[in-house]
Formats: sequence, structure tokens, C-alpha cells
Amino acid sequence: MLREPDTAVTWMRRIAFVAVLLAFGVVVLGAYVRLTTAGLGCPDWPGCYGHLTPTGAAAGIAAGTTDQGAKPLIVGRAWREMIHRYFAGSLVVLTVVLAVMAFMQRRSRAPGNASVPFALAVVATIFIQALLGMLTVTWQVAPQIVTLHLLFGMTTLALLWWLWLTLDAQTARSAAPALGRSPGVRWAASNLISRRLALAGLVALALQIALGGWTSTNYAAIACPDFPTCQASWWPHMDFGHAFVLWHAPTVNYEGGVLSNTARVAIHFTHRLGALLATAALLLAAIWVLRQDSLVRARAAAIAVVVTLALQLIIGISMVVKGFPLWLATAHNGGAALLLLATLTLNHRLIAAGARS
Repeated sequence: MLREPDTAVTWMRRIAFVAVLLAFGVVVLGAYVRLTTAGLGCPDWPGCYGHLTPTGAAAGIAAGTTDQGAKPLIVGRAWREMIHRYFAGSLVVLTVVLAVMAFMQRRSRAPGNASVPFALAVVATIFIQALLGMLTVTWQVAPQIVTLHLLFGMTTLALLWWLWLTLDAQTARSAAPALGRSPGVRWAASNLISRRLALAGLVALALQIALGGWTSTNYAAIACPDFPTCQASWWPHMDFGHAFVLWHAPTVNYEGGVLSNTARVAIHFTHRLGALLATAALLLAAIWVLRQDSLVRARAAAIAVVVTLALQLIIGISMVVKGFPLWLATAHNGGAALLLLATLTLNHRLIAAGARS
């Protein structure tokens, strides 16, 4: 099956899309686990109290053959944590399959854009993600580790989506006839500006996702319970000196947070400022593309950026106004992932358009 170029690319594209769905599930489940303080539901790794399932752990504890130590088993939290691990483990398997298929395609000298180094980079990223998952437990949800865990989860999702976009574009090129027309200088200049604006929007979004992770892992979301002000002030009292200390001792249990209220306010307020910056950068890129008649193929992606950005802003504001309900807080992470995918699609479309020129 893999010796036929079109078939190989088609199957890789299908598996990559399933991997994207799994990665999205891992991101959302990870947020749910973190928000329900279930990150230490199983205090060991990769099992749960030495068992494959919380049910097995509960049976072992009841029979006296399993020691639950200083942290008693709470079955509900343990299941949430283990389901997240099951999803992540399945994702590891799929990324390895993709890397093997990319290598086999290169060995058969089949045409296509299934880059072996890129596929291996995805595998390396997800293995680092697994290591961070282990450290999240052993370092008792230390903020710097949990934030890195979130960022590498988003990176894995982004790389898999980029791989799927590349394979999808390869399939489309093989099926579509060449247009036979060279773009002019004006088009090239427009495309270059668009690519730079889209890249700036992607960087701003990445920084905002990192700020969001730092806000969540330091339990700073509720530090500003009102909107648009924060604690009834446009510039509340904040402690920036302790808010962004990146090193924390691994021996401290950080579940529930350890920072002062003023430090948490500083984190939350910075996250809001970052939202303004990211919104401005993404809107500028999307509106610029929509105003260019020569960038028709990127318009759908630009519209997707605007729609997902609006959705994410609505979720974020509603989350504060409604008192941070769990479902909205979880959806906020899913919205960030969707916005990331839309922004990556816009960048990919513009890069592909430039390459065709």
C-alpha cells in the first residue's frame, strides 16, 4: 500500500488528521485535569499507584497489596488523570506511525512533502511532552513544568496540524492543473507583507498562550473577578517581582498555588494586556489579507482567524463575568487551540502562495 505515492500520502493525511484530533483532546483534557486539581490524582507515573487503572489501584488498596502512601486515592480524580494519559499514549503511537510512514515513503522515492526530519521532530516533541508529564507529577504540579507541559502540548498540536496542511496541499497540487500565470511585483509585495503580519500574529498568540498557561498553573484566573476592571480598578496593586519567578523548588506541593494575591493579580493583568496585543496583531493580519484581492486562497483562513478570535474573546470575558465556571474555563483552552490552528492555516496558505510564485 505504501509503495503507491498517492495512497501513501492519502493515508498519512488521514492518520495525521486523527492525530490532530487526539492532540486537541489531550490539550482540552489536560486543561480539565488541571482545573479540577486532578493533576496529582495518580501520584506516580506512568501508572496509578502501580496499576494500569484506578480501578485496579482501588482493588489493590482494598486488598492491602497496594500502598497509597501519604496521598489517599480519590477514584474520580485518578480516572481523569489516567484518561488524559491514555489519550497521550495513543498520540505517541500515532506520531511514531507517521514517522515510520514518512521514512518508508522516502525509501520508496515517492514524491511528496512528507518530510522525515519534520515527522521525527513531531515524535521528539511528543516524547519531551511525555517527560514533562512525568515531571508534572513528580514535581507536584510546579508552575514552570505545568506551563511547559501545556506549551509542548500546543506545539505538538501545531506540528501535527502543519503536517496535515502540508500533506493536504500536496494532494491538492497533484489533482489540480497548473494555472500557468506568473504573479506580478505588486502581488509579491502584498504576499510578503501578509506573511510578516501573519507571522507576527502567530508569535503574539504563542506568547499569549504561554501567559495563559502561567495564569492557570499559578491559579491566578480568579485574581481579577471583574471585567473590564480588575478588583474594581483599572490599575490594581500588583507584585510583579514575585509574579514571574520561573524557578520553583520541586519539593513544594504547588496544588492550589503558593503566590500572594498581589502576585496573582499581576499575572492575570498581564494576561489581559497580552490578549489586547494578540488581538491587535491577529486582526491586523486577517484584515490585511481580506483587503487583498490577490490573496483569494488565504481569505477563508483569515475569516477563520477572525471567527475563532471572537469566540476566544467571548469565552474569556464570559468566564470572568459568570464567575469562572469549569466548562467555560476548559473551553477557554480549547478556544486557544482552535485559534492557534486557524492562525497556522493562515500562515501556511500565505507561505504556499509565495512558494507557487
